[in-house]
Order: sequence, then C-alpha cells, then structure tokens
Amino acid sequence: MRRRSLLLSVPAGLVTLAACGNDESGSSKASESPSPPASAPSAAPSPKIVSGPLPAITAGTEFGEKPTVAKGEGAPSKDIAVRTVIAGSGRTVAENDYVQAHYLGQIWDTGKVFDNSYDRRTPLVIQLSQGTIIDGWRYALAGRKVGSRVELSVPPTWGYGTQGNAQAGIKGTDTLVFVVDLLNTFNSKSSAQGKAVPQNNADLPKVGTNTDGAAPSITVPEAAAPKDLVAEYVIEGDGPVVKAENTVLVQYKGVLWDDGKEFDSTYQRDALTSFSLQQVVKGWSQGLTGKKVGSRVLIVVPPSLGYGDNPPPDSGIKKDSTLVFSVDILAAM
Repeated sequence: MRRRSLLLSVPAGLVTLAACGNDESGSSKASESPSPPASAPSAAPSPKIVSGPLPAITAGTEFGEKPTVAKGEGAPSKDIAVRTVIAGSGRTVAENDYVQAHYLGQIWDTGKVFDNSYDRRTPLVIQLSQGTIIDGWRYALAGRKVGSRVELSVPPTWGYGTQGNAQAGIKGTDTLVFVVDLLNTFNSKSSAQGKAVPQNNADLPKVGTNTDGAAPSITVPEAAAPKDLVAEYVIEGDGPVVKAENTVLVQYKGVLWDDGKEFDSTYQRDALTSFSLQQVVKGWSQGLTGKKVGSRVLIVVPPSLGYGDNPPPDSGIKKDSTLVFSVDILAAM
C-alpha cells in the first residue's frame, strides 16, 4: 500500500540531521509505512461522543487479530461514535501520549478498507496531538486503556473535512470506520524496562539504571575518549530488535565527554521524541541498530560519527567533541 498523508511534528533535539544544517524535516519522512490519515487541525468545537451506530465486526474478533468489519448500515452519526469492543486493563491513554496500536480503517458507505497495519505486521506509533493525527482518533482514544480494542466512526468534520483524501480514496463526504487495538502508550515519564546489565569497563561512562521516568545520571570517567563508536546495554529489554530503517520513539540525555556537561535532553523538555534512524547522526543510527526495544543504551559518539567540525549553533558543543548519550528505546516502527 502507498504511504498515506500524515502530519508529523518536527522532532525536537540535536540528534536529527536537521540540527547539522540539513533543511529537510526528517519527520515528514519518518516512516515508509502507511498510517491513519491525518488532516489539518479542526476549527470545530469539541465533538460529542456517542455509542453508535457502528458496523459489526464479523471476523478476527480477538485482540490483535486483523478484523473484518461489515459495511455501515443506514446513515452514520454526525458525531464521533465509539465502542470499546474489548476492555483492557493497562494504563489509561491521555491526549498528547504516544500510542502504539494496530488498526484497520474503512469507509462507512462502501466497506472499502483504505488502510490497515495488521498486514504490515508493524503497529503504528504516533502521538495523539492536534495536527499529528486526525481529531477523531484524539477524541475517541483518550481515556481508553491499553489492551483495549476500540471501534469508532469518524465523520468528515473530525477526519479529512470536505477536502477528503484522494490518495486514500476518501471523499469529503465519507465517514470513516476504524478498529484500533491499543498495544501500549507512552508519555514523558516513560522509561526503559528490563534487566540491568553490569557496567564493568572503568574507561566508559556509567549510566543510572533508574526506571522512574527521571533522567538517569551519566558519569564520564577521567580517561581518554574512545576513538570508535560505543553502544552497550545499560538495561536490556525484551522487545524486537531495532532495524536500520526503523523509526524509534525515545527518551534520551546527552552530555559532553570533556566536561560531562548536559547539552540536550528529552527529560528537560518533558517530551518524548520520534525520528527515523536514517535521519540522525551516524553514531545514533549505528548505535541503536540491532538493539532491543525496551532497552537503555549507552552510546559514545566520536566526532567522525557525530558533528565533527560543524556542531549545531548555540548547542554548547565544540568542534570535534565526543558525545555521550543515554537512550531509552521505547518503541520502533
């Protein structure tokens, strides 16, 4: 399937190539996978949430199974209709969280499926924020629990509006039907979760192993910086292995080898960041590839794989600096 239109926020932080003077926004190309359609932020007032009508799920009725959904009967609601088909017991999703979900989307009148993640075997990871995903998802999924299957219908006002989405075959009058399996949710307090790995090399920085959402400590030794890339587990998770073409959702903190001074941190911004590994400094793309989701990784980036003699302006990074990062890999797609 072709990539659908998706509005992604520009990732904050210094590790993206944009910080090295590249004017292309990496976020708009973060993944080649299709994703639920996004539209410009709606100027309409907050919608009313109703319980129906909603078409029946006729096959694939278990959580995580690709569903088959009947064509809508009669006129759909002008409001957002939402039904929890399977109630989960995990953490509650809040607006501005990142959600990890499998989903299927089809058109009410025709029953035509315009997108689904089940066939790709890769769940979507996206932020429930205005301008990032269609408003119908923001309003329908906030307050639901991880482990839930949610069915929703989204009228044009909170979908694509009157312009529709020609690429997806959606007209400006189409109501959209989604089935969403909520696999996980992440916010600015999310951390790696796994087994702490001994840090026995006295010539490498030591990284804290706290998993309470606070920034870990990074203690740089009084030793010469390594000339080659270092990428080692601090906490080893049990998720899938990150691939070079993946987009990752992370918490991270960066300090300078020379003086241990912090120059960048998602913890300080109180916001996670998501980006393609093909659009970050080479030390990150090489260091995270092959590591497991759920892990905390120590990455020591030599100048040749970082910013070299062209550090970002006003970053506090000098030319030919060695950079030290603690990176929590929360999700990948």
